[in-house]
Amino acid sequence: MVDDAFEFKEESAAQPAGWSPAWQVLIVDDEPDVHASTIMALRGQRIDDRPLAFLQAYSAAEALQLLRQHPDVAVVLLDVVMESEHAGLELVGQIRHELGNRAIRIILRTGQPGFAPELQTIQHYDINDYKSKAYTRSVDLFTSLATAVRSYHQIRQLEANRNGLELIVKATAELSQPRGLKLLAQGIIRQLCALLGIHHEGLLAAAVAWPGPGARILAAAGRYADWVGQDLQSLPDPHIRQTFEQVFVSNASLIGDVTCLYFPSTHGHAMAAYVRVAHPIDEVLRHLLEVFCGNMAIAFDNAALYEKVSEIAFQDSLTGLPSRHGFLSLIDERPAQADTIALLDFDGFSDVNNALDQAFGDSVLCALAQQLRSNFSQAVVVARVGGDVFGLLGPADEVSVQGIARLSAQPLSVGSASLRISLSSGLVQLEADTPTVANHLFRDASLALKQAKMFNRGKTVTFQPALANAARDRMHMLHRLREALTAERLFVVYQPFIDLVSERVVGAEALLRWRTETGEFVPPDRFIPIAEQSGLMVPIGDWVMKCALRFASRLARQGHQGFRMAINVSNVQFREPDFVDKLLQAIQAHELPAQAVEVELTESVAVDDVTMITEKLSALRAHGVAVAIDDFGTGYSSLNIIRQLPVNRLKIDRAFVSGSAVQGGDFGIAEMVINLSNHLKLETIAEGIETPEQHRKLLALGCKDGQGFLFSRPLPEPEFEAFMQARLGAPRS
Repeated sequence: MVDDAFEFKEESAAQPAGWSPAWQVLIVDDEPDVHASTIMALRGQRIDDRPLAFLQAYSAAEALQLLRQHPDVAVVLLDVVMESEHAGLELVGQIRHELGNRAIRIILRTGQPGFAPELQTIQHYDINDYKSKAYTRSVDLFTSLATAVRSYHQIRQLEANRNGLELIVKATAELSQPRGLKLLAQGIIRQLCALLGIHHEGLLAAAVAWPGPGARILAAAGRYADWVGQDLQSLPDPHIRQTFEQVFVSNASLIGDVTCLYFPSTHGHAMAAYVRVAHPIDEVLRHLLEVFCGNMAIAFDNAALYEKVSEIAFQDSLTGLPSRHGFLSLIDERPAQADTIALLDFDGFSDVNNALDQAFGDSVLCALAQQLRSNFSQAVVVARVGGDVFGLLGPADEVSVQGIARLSAQPLSVGSASLRISLSSGLVQLEADTPTVANHLFRDASLALKQAKMFNRGKTVTFQPALANAARDRMHMLHRLREALTAERLFVVYQPFIDLVSERVVGAEALLRWRTETGEFVPPDRFIPIAEQSGLMVPIGDWVMKCALRFASRLARQGHQGFRMAINVSNVQFREPDFVDKLLQAIQAHELPAQAVEVELTESVAVDDVTMITEKLSALRAHGVAVAIDDFGTGYSSLNIIRQLPVNRLKIDRAFVSGSAVQGGDFGIAEMVINLSNHLKLETIAEGIETPEQHRKLLALGCKDGQGFLFSRPLPEPEFEAFMQARLGAPRS
């Protein structure tokens, strides 16, 4: 569907002054609230003085149909998980392969902040950006959209340029095959001498403009063979020099005993071929020479276009450096001494580009290219391989951690301004027997660069095989996790909460488990971080929530009143815009009182946006849902932040109960948490209680509830129900 409020319709009358066509933006998400909030955030915005028009789709299938109808869509804001968990990525593949649209920019949106998909996923699906729906600010959303729109516009311009060149090359191919200017020049001399019936001897010069520098001899034969490459002004024979000058000035051929044919070009270049003819040139031969000039002028145009295509493919038009394709070609051809590859990323360049303007950003890139070139010798290849990514290929004593650090330490001069820059880089060191497969080496350097950007910003990371192995392992784990979710190999178990005084069961914590098809268990600390990074944690978390509420409802119907069900909620899931509404609706659907539900959050949830977190927690508390801070003492929040949060309970991490932090029965940290809870008028619960001594110590310190293997391991639903029947109202002996 098209959002009527933002649709720019064609009018029969002339458009008003200042009117410009709108950038088409397609919002694809199965949540109406996401559509509404996105449009609201971007309402009235303009990019490069052009307004925005929004198309809306609520499924991948609907989006594909709209894209068939609107091939001029510039950007797709695409949800990852819709009618199926692969719907978003499958739509990306359909856009690129089925529709053949390589220009449209795609911004994937999910609930996981701060992480991009794995490198292979980005490369395979050609994704422009990866953003969080949950807490992306309006300015961040607009910044990403503006960058994507400008990228789309540049790609469209480049496509138009390349397509035009290809059409011209194909049109002239009937007359001459595309070739370089030097090969063409040699062929012209040979064909001209054959046409005139003379010995293979002559000169061919090319000039950009006359008079002026750059005119030189491209091809020579016979006694002139040694003149190739000489500047026209320095030719040893003044008569030949004057003849060329006359032809270039008059833009016309000379035909006679001294023949100099003129071959114009529509690109501002010109060529002239000089030969000496001993016999008279009659009208028939003169006419043949005119036809020859016409044909060769077309061939000259063709050769010039061929070189232009090669330049576009292998040279960056902004900086004049080799492009990514050129860099890969040079890696394949590398000499033995070029044993190090580096990729350098300009940290924060998008902020510079967006805060100022694209023209200044281009000036910054050109200045950085010049600084790179001046800091390394001619033995080092410098290339621009991406928007703000540069490549180096050269000897290890130059392309090194120290060399890159020296470069980063230098201020960058841009006109009258001086900028301090930060460069993150990935380094690949090649051995003598390293196979030269450019794409593989480039991929390895990209992996190292990604590690630098994520964990060592502003530093250099040297590639190790373990990086590639770890990336492959994460991708394999993510693939298996998606399969497990589909095949229902994930399940929920419940560990009881025990009142440490009465030893009654007062609640339980819902815990996620994964059993593989072979019956092996995958530890949660291995698969949950990957689920969070990929955005898969949101649908998994929603599923866990529904399972836990359904089980709590069944326990309530069995007469277990006053029982609280604690549900772990990841930061990703909690930041979803509709999390509070979704939870409250689920509680109502399962006919539970809100007081029977507790949300467990890690304390790091409050690090980014305390105001937003506080508002959501207040909404939960207002409806009666309890809130606990899990693993308290292991995160990064300050006491001041904890005091601001409307929570009910602090959960003492197992490390301070039965872990290595408890030396010789020292419960000092647990005691501090309990005292803090008392001061803040909060309740406490301790996890990881394994011995009666730990139970007694915590009880003496004033801890209210506890859980751990002393009381019960996490249990599936049937076993938990049996446990409840056995323990309800019966204290331990």
